[in-house]
Amino acid sequence: MVWLHVYDPLGSPLLSTLVAMLPLVVLLGLLAAAGWSAQWAAVAGLATAFVIAVGIVGMPADAAIAAALYGAAFGLFPIGWIILGAMFLYSLSVEAGSLEIIKRSVIRLSPDHRVQALLIAFSFGAFLEGAAGFGAPVAISAALLTGAGFPPLEAACLSLMANTAPVAFGALGTPIITLAKVTGLDEQAISAMAGRQLPFFSLIVPAWMVCTMAGWRGLMGVWPAVLVCGASFAIVQAWMANAVGPALVDVVGGVASLVILAVFLRRWQPQTVWRFGESPSQSRTSIPTPDEHDSVQAVAWAWMPWVFLSAAVFLWGLPPVKAVLEGRSAVASTQSPFFTQRFVAAEFSVPRLDGRVAKVPPATAGPLEVEPAIYRLNWLSAAGTAIFLAGMIAVPWLRISWRRAGAIWCANLVRLTASLVTIAAMLALAFVTRYSGTDVTLGLAMTHSGAMYPFFAAILGWLGVALTGSDTSSNAMFGSLQRVTAEQLGLNPLLICTANSTGGVMGKMIDAQSIVVSATATGSVRQEGAILRRVFPHSLGLAALLGLLVWLQSGPLAWMVPQP
Repeated sequence: MVWLHVYDPLGSPLLSTLVAMLPLVVLLGLLAAAGWSAQWAAVAGLATAFVIAVGIVGMPADAAIAAALYGAAFGLFPIGWIILGAMFLYSLSVEAGSLEIIKRSVIRLSPDHRVQALLIAFSFGAFLEGAAGFGAPVAISAALLTGAGFPPLEAACLSLMANTAPVAFGALGTPIITLAKVTGLDEQAISAMAGRQLPFFSLIVPAWMVCTMAGWRGLMGVWPAVLVCGASFAIVQAWMANAVGPALVDVVGGVASLVILAVFLRRWQPQTVWRFGESPSQSRTSIPTPDEHDSVQAVAWAWMPWVFLSAAVFLWGLPPVKAVLEGRSAVASTQSPFFTQRFVAAEFSVPRLDGRVAKVPPATAGPLEVEPAIYRLNWLSAAGTAIFLAGMIAVPWLRISWRRAGAIWCANLVRLTASLVTIAAMLALAFVTRYSGTDVTLGLAMTHSGAMYPFFAAILGWLGVALTGSDTSSNAMFGSLQRVTAEQLGLNPLLICTANSTGGVMGKMIDAQSIVVSATATGSVRQEGAILRRVFPHSLGLAALLGLLVWLQSGPLAWMVPQP
């Protein structure tokens, strides 16, 4: 028997909304205000969500338990698998000493930490977001920033701030593609609309990052580099999104920004070198120069494992390659169906949850929408497998014995166990919230804003990503609701639905999953609360700015909306 969502279980929209907020309030409150560890804050939030789902909303208890287990499994794979692979490669680089050479090679481009943050967190991070997504850019960028001499807490916060503007086009355009499927809108039209919103923030975010780390005067000292970094990415992002489509926006934009900024730095350097923990220098020669004995061959050797990683995640993300790895291509059609369905890309119906619950109006346009619950163990095509493969190739390349590599892997697994448990609990909380329908209750509260709804459409996307940790999941969760509300209010569905995705990118820096990933990658043990407190106002401020842009595009700037 299908259980139907109940969006107003207390007979009062206000009270029902306040109750629906409790799991998020408990999680973030304990994490940021009470100083609890992320692990126990997530468990407390999960317990709160479970009690509300079963005791107040009326969700069957066995379905709620199944949703929690489903979310925990998703947290371990594919998300946890990405973190394990990324940190394994990082540990191999530390072991071989190549990370020190990488650090010196980055300092050669510029010893200034502001510039290094632009190169690593924004430009390289954008490429990784486009190629892999799902936590990979935060984990890798944060680890590289730490290796370059950034304080761990600062590295974590900067990697989270940078992982915003590119997110809607992440994982080869998966969020946009998902939104198109959920809403029935044209994929290219959504891509074009996003390409007329996010490029403005691709200009803003690099400046916002630098201002956060070095203040206004620090930003003024490197504004040419900030402009080159942001503008090169923004121009490519706008053109690719409007003329080509969502798949390669971040990949091409990230590479363009990285290359153009690196070339620019050969001609220009800031007058004052700024580094964490050091007094500003009036002369670059006062900063210790990197070891002059690092030959071109040595630098290439040190960077090559990260080239392996970039190439692997890019290839893994290409639809034809993914189809082969999941046994869906013509080449793979000759394989045994048992091999394909049970070994390469196994799919499991989640017992007592799959087809058990359903959305109802106004969250869906139809009379009801049964929620599937299929767990995919596509281990071969997962982004984490591409990263793990890069690590395996790096072992002989870095001249590390296989026995030592095995010991590094085991030590890495032990060190990350607590973080993996935390991520599992975070995702369990998100899935209980989703399948119980309390996330829709929160969304419906924003649909009563009338003429201001275009602003709150972006805030709803921000909330969705903060809850689920994924722009793709937020689009799947709120896409239909956004279209239904837009049509009821006489607003442009393309603008409103796209706002769900573009507003959602600003929630990426505060979702619990990303915070735990950044803390793990930088070794910031039990610092998740401090990270959240640092990035939350920036996340909310950027989301409000994007909401303002969407509101303007529903009125005086309506000419920016693509016409059918």
